Amino acid sequence: MVLSSVSGFVCWMYLFPNWFTPRGQPVCERLGGTTDMAAEQTVLNSDRGQPPARPRSLSAPPHRNRSRASAATAGRSCPALARRGRAGGKRGVAGSRDARQAARGRHAGHGGKKAREAGGARRARLHPPGHGAAGAGGGGLGPRGAAPTRYGATRLDPPRASSPHPLTGGVSPAEAAAVEPAPFRHGLIPGFLAGAAFAEALRDELLGLGFRRRRNDLLSLRQSEELGGRSEPHVAALRHALCEEFRPWLSAVTQIELEPTIDISCAKYEYTDVLLCHDDELEGRRIAFILYLVPPWEKRDGGMLDLYSTDEHFQPQQIVKSLVPSWNTLVFFEVSPVSFHQVSEVLSEEKCRLSVSGWFHGPSTVRPARYIEAPLPRSPHIPYDHEILYEWINLVYLDMDSQAQIQEEFEERSEILLKDFLKKEKYQLLCEALENKGIQWSSRGPANKRLYETAEEDSLPDILDKFLQFLRSEALFLLLSNFTGLKLHFLAPSDEDEDAGEGKATDTTGHSSPKPEQEEAGHHADSKPHQPDQPDSVPEAEDSKTQNGSSTPVCAGELRHWTHRHYTLVHDTQATEFALDLLFFCGCEDWDPEYGGFTSYIAKGEDEELLTVNPEDNCLALVYRDKETMKFVKYINHRSLARLNKHPNRTGFWDFSFVYYE
Repeated sequence: MVLSSVSGFVCWMYLFPNWFTPRGQPVCERLGGTTDMAAEQTVLNSDRGQPPARPRSLSAPPHRNRSRASAATAGRSCPALARRGRAGGKRGVAGSRDARQAARGRHAGHGGKKAREAGGARRARLHPPGHGAAGAGGGGLGPRGAAPTRYGATRLDPPRASSPHPLTGGVSPAEAAAVEPAPFRHGLIPGFLAGAAFAEALRDELLGLGFRRRRNDLLSLRQSEELGGRSEPHVAALRHALCEEFRPWLSAVTQIELEPTIDISCAKYEYTDVLLCHDDELEGRRIAFILYLVPPWEKRDGGMLDLYSTDEHFQPQQIVKSLVPSWNTLVFFEVSPVSFHQVSEVLSEEKCRLSVSGWFHGPSTVRPARYIEAPLPRSPHIPYDHEILYEWINLVYLDMDSQAQIQEEFEERSEILLKDFLKKEKYQLLCEALENKGIQWSSRGPANKRLYETAEEDSLPDILDKFLQFLRSEALFLLLSNFTGLKLHFLAPSDEDEDAGEGKATDTTGHSSPKPEQEEAGHHADSKPHQPDQPDSVPEAEDSKTQNGSSTPVCAGELRHWTHRHYTLVHDTQATEFALDLLFFCGCEDWDPEYGGFTSYIAKGEDEELLTVNPEDNCLALVYRDKETMKFVKYINHRSLARLNKHPNRTGFWDFSFVYYE
């Protein structure tokens, strides 16, 4: 045990030998860390029930083969496609990964120093007496009480004699911190604040602050402003104690030199709020902390701090430990490449999970190269003629005039929803087959990128296997070309054809027979080549290149099952290339957007949601996106279980998710 006395703060703590690691030990074997504090993130419009404003458009397809039509486009004004954002603006959104990470301030913490500078990230710099803070011009803070620098730096004065002192009396040996090594090193200090009166007064001050609602792919919660400049006596006293009294002890325990600066804010998690899997990494973050000020809390209330194990690629595997919040308990971690954690969804409708959280900063450490996983395999179309279209599709969508109208609408908006896309009898057969207990579903992760179930194709009933073949068929490639104006088939008109005055949609009923590969290569020489430096380039796509350097249209897709706790996240290694997304939904009766499960499109580095696609039965959604557009599926929350009252055997919905590349 070590006796530490700083400014009247006496704290007895056990120092565990296994906390220390050799200086040369691999990063993944050293300490991990976490916080459930929410940094600056993309704030998405949560009022999804309101009629959306006309946004600036997604990227327009490069091939604009328009056909004149007088009737309304099939699929126009479909409520399942809700467009958001401001009108006008350029095609696509420029922005680097670093700038996006800084602007979003993700807990995953990617981007490092450049991200924080590019995005103007701000943190309160809490300096003890006698320490200056370098501002933008290199000057420190002036005399006590001087105005903050433009970086938001404020001098932390010690509390006045009359101010409350939160840590007086310290922590008894019986309440000493328990430091544990797995799944990454973390410490737990019950009874962190001395006396119930101070903790209760602090809670009351925090609840009196202004909180703003924040929702995006990663989180849903209410967060206060930075507490670095707050003058409330108990908030200021806590801030001072953390920086001046707790920090030296923490630095001694962890053998990490910690700067006299901290990030600190307050968060409220209420029913269905969540913070999904992330590692907190951002340059300079070394130790994360969370102080819980919650009512009596149980596991069934949710809101637990879940800790993940990691694999050889430093990717999260599974939850191996869950910490239940407890009144006046502080948890701390070291931030590292393996410090993956989440705040599980709050399931209590009555309780509020209140916490003060943040990071201590110190020298940056060397991080391993970011792992880039293999994407879904891509393949060219399967040779099927037009008869397969008549077998599956509602005949209204095979009418040439309808296709021309759809294309005109799509070229204007870069998205469209086609209702009642399949014949009713075929759709019913699909839904019945999806209920088959013989289908093998596997969980697809890792949790810092996604969590849902995907079907093993060799276990699918015949009708589902045939539908997947339909989605990969040559005939559908040509039909999608007619719907969108994209060159997904060698018979689809090119830009040169349009310039020559050929604006009519290609006839899908008589010219879709397979051609020899040499002839096919000569017809799509102007289609967009794949970029070999893209992170999701794969051998299948590269092998499709013809000898003259152009590429064959390809697709990749899967059958997915969505239910409570499923989601996808925006991440650095997400594909960034021009593509056509296809979503076809099944089993969505009475699905409410409040449940989540909708697909959102956002621009890199912006707080703007471009488009929301809500699940809707027997509907085909088509969305064309550019290199600066990202997408995610919103976390499906606990409210979705209410749907079981109407559909006892339906625990979610399914979609066929495909991406087509020119």
